[in-house]
Amino acid sequence: MDRRTVLKGAVGVVATWASSRVLGAQQAPGGVRRLTDQMVVVDGGGSNVLAFVTGDGVVLVDGGAPKSFDTIRASLGENARVHTLFNTHHHVDQTGNNEMFSAGTQGTPPRRSGRTTIIAHKRTLEWMSADHWIQADARYEHARPKGARPTATFLANGSLKTGGEQIDYGHLALAHTNGDIYVHFRNANILAVGDVASPLRDPALDYLTGAWIGGRVDAMNVLLTLANEQTRIVPAYGPVLSKAAFKAERDMMEEVRKRLFDQAREGDGPKDMLERGVLKGLARTWNDPYKFLYDAAKGLWAHHDKLGPNVV
Repeated sequence: MDRRTVLKGAVGVVATWASSRVLGAQQAPGGVRRLTDQMVVVDGGGSNVLAFVTGDGVVLVDGGAPKSFDTIRASLGENARVHTLFNTHHHVDQTGNNEMFSAGTQGTPPRRSGRTTIIAHKRTLEWMSADHWIQADARYEHARPKGARPTATFLANGSLKTGGEQIDYGHLALAHTNGDIYVHFRNANILAVGDVASPLRDPALDYLTGAWIGGRVDAMNVLLTLANEQTRIVPAYGPVLSKAAFKAERDMMEEVRKRLFDQAREGDGPKDMLERGVLKGLARTWNDPYKFLYDAAKGLWAHHDKLGPNVV
C-alpha cells in the first residue's frame, strides 16, 4: 500500500474534522485534538487516547475510561478497526475499554473479526490478572476479565512498523506504577507517556506497586533523552506538551525529590512534611498535598537505601 492510499484511508476516517491542514494540537469538534494528518488525541472519558489512523487500521495508546468506548469509536469513525492497543499501565482509567476492543466488536454492524492486539509491560498483565488492594479507596480491585488483559507483553522494550510509522516502546520503571511504558512514534515525533507526565493532575505515585519519587524523576530523564525540541509529548491527562514544558515538570519533580529526601533523612512523615511547607514555593500547587506526601513517604521508606549512607 503506497503513501497516497494510506493517507486517503486516514482522511476518510477523520473526515468530520480534517478540514484544515494546520499542524499542532488543534482542537476540533467532538473532543478531538489533531496532531498530524494521521494522528489525533481523542477524549476517552476524560483521559487522553492517542490514535494513529492508517489505511490498514488504527493504533491506539490507552483505551480510555470505562463507558467511553462509544465516544471513542464515534471520534475515530464507525468503521475504523483498531488492530493494536497499547496500555501505558494497568489503571482502569487507561484500560477501561480493553475488553470492548479485544472482543472485536468494532464497526457498523459490529464485527468479530480482526481482534485487537493489546500490548503492555508484563507487570501490567500481572496486576490486571489478580485481585489487589487499592489503598486510596480501602477496597480490593478484582482481577479483570481475561478479554481485558494484554495479549502481548514485554520486559524492556520493543518496536513495530505499521502504516509507514516506526513505533518504539519501552519500560519506565517505578515512575507511576511498576509497569509504566512510553510509546514513541518516531516518524511523527510524538511520544506518549501515560501518567509519567502530569500537567493538570497531582503527580501520582502508586507506592503499592513500587512507584516512588526517585523512579519518577529517573523515568522523566529517560523520556527527555528520547525527545527533541519538536517532539510533542502526550500525557494520560491534560494538554499535549512540548519538550520544554515536560522538562519544566521534570525539574520541579527533581526539586520535590531533593526536598523529600532531606525531610525523610530527618525522620519526617507526611504530616510533618506538609506542616514544614515542603511543597511551597513551587511552580504549581497540589489539589491534595497530603495524599501526595503520604504516597511519596511510603515510597521513600520502601527505597530507604537510596536516601544516603546515614539511613539504615
